[in-house]
Amino acid sequence: MTATPETVQIATPAGHDITARIFKAESERRGVCIIAPATGVAQYLYDDFAHWLADQGFEVVTFDYDGIGLSLNGHVKHSRSDKLSWANNDSVALLGYVKERFSGLPLTWIGHSVGTHVLGMMPSAEGVDRVISVGAGTGTWWMNAAPTKRVAWFLWYGLVPATVPFLGYFPGDRLKVMCNLPKGVIMQWRRWCLHGDYCVGAEGDWLRQRFANMTSPITCIAFTDDDMMSMANVDALHGFFTGAAINKIVVSPEDVGQKRIGHIGWHKKKYLTLWDKVFAPVLNG
Repeated sequence: MTATPETVQIATPAGHDITARIFKAESERRGVCIIAPATGVAQYLYDDFAHWLADQGFEVVTFDYDGIGLSLNGHVKHSRSDKLSWANNDSVALLGYVKERFSGLPLTWIGHSVGTHVLGMMPSAEGVDRVISVGAGTGTWWMNAAPTKRVAWFLWYGLVPATVPFLGYFPGDRLKVMCNLPKGVIMQWRRWCLHGDYCVGAEGDWLRQRFANMTSPITCIAFTDDDMMSMANVDALHGFFTGAAINKIVVSPEDVGQKRIGHIGWHKKKYLTLWDKVFAPVLNG
């Protein structure tokens, strides 16, 4: 019988709490995995993958950034977070909690999209032994994969500036575009996506140096049919991690018996073959 995950509240340096859940290892413990989610993807959507990791002998920690999922306190318009605060506050607090609770276990950070970005933005990633980056690339809109590039200009030049200043948040649920997002998150993201060097170009050398300071080895898993991240996006982001050894694995849907993988969904049960063929060898390495 699959065990129900434990829910914990973690205080952040900014004064708010985030909600995380712990999936206990189902066999002899081999390590601990943090699943850092993509923008607006609630942690429960990673449950199938988390249970698979637990079956492989890993303690697994999932969480929501402030303003998202179980870490939403009241209305999203009241969140003062942006993506840098997700890194400086939420991710720092989460990593500190995991290092203390699971001291002595090898720690793998599995970052989906922005879940890899925040690792490079954190003041320090000390304690992370290895990284698995999934579907992660810069957001520079003219480099995006074709399905996203066709609509990104309208999102960044039309929809966001027309709605967010008036409402105080991005009404993604109402518009059926992503999900509701805090004002700080979407406006900062917009500014980055309009820059050729994405976040490091928009913020400056201090952020570029943070990425360079991250030295844990990275396995980058990229999907050929990712409808958001082109290979140019993927390579640009991982190029910021100049201090880390990077191994890139490119996966097509046909490689794992699927018609489609895309940007969102690889973490659902139907992709068990992907986990067994691609993730398991990395975790066993």
